[in-house]
Amino acid sequence: MSDLIEKKKKRLNYRSWHRGTKELDLLIGSFADRHLAAMDAAQLERYEALLEVPEPQLYDWITGKAAPPAEHDNDVTRRLLDFQLKPPIA
Repeated sequence: MSDLIEKKKKRLNYRSWHRGTKELDLLIGSFADRHLAAMDAAQLERYEALLEVPEPQLYDWITGKAAPPAEHDNDVTRRLLDFQLKPPIA
């Protein structure tokens, strides 16, 4: 089971960095780098569903132009919306 979860995390990380627009790739990919390792199986399912959301809709949520609908109002989405991309410390 653990190997399946690790493979899923790697797949989700790849998808996070290859969505389409560079801006969302950077934000969502960095979020995945920082948070995927600690997610449990249920959170991974919610994150995978979040990756299915079209980019314009997800962008509106992130920028505060729209609120996520009830089916995406969960801990993973809130964590993404609270995530702030910070430059690495040199």
